[in-house]
Amino acid sequence: MTLKKVPARFYLTPSGGNPVRDWLVALPVEDKRRIGQDIGTVEYGWPVGMPLCRNMGEGLWEVRCSLPSRRIARVLFCLVGSELMLLHGFIKKTQKTPPNDLALARKRQKEIER
Repeated sequence: MTLKKVPARFYLTPSGGNPVRDWLVALPVEDKRRIGQDIGTVEYGWPVGMPLCRNMGEGLWEVRCSLPSRRIARVLFCLVGSELMLLHGFIKKTQKTPPNDLALARKRQKEIER
């Protein structure tokens, strides 16, 4: 049995909320499955490059998912010790990553790196 190189964990808000998990739960089953498979590929194969993973700079990375629902999802994460911290997930609607989504992930990254 192959062990995960870097297991993933969900970011928790200071009040105990779980925004990334909540976002995932609200997605259609096939979309959830694809995102889970892509995150699993990163967990077992780290480091993973393009086209699945892209470095966003300053320790922030994205998992790039093409969903069965013909949409595109992104899960932004950072490495904390030997774990992937899943900071933010969203459905991508524009070519560039929206600044608000990037800012939210960076804010959460700073919170956990303190």
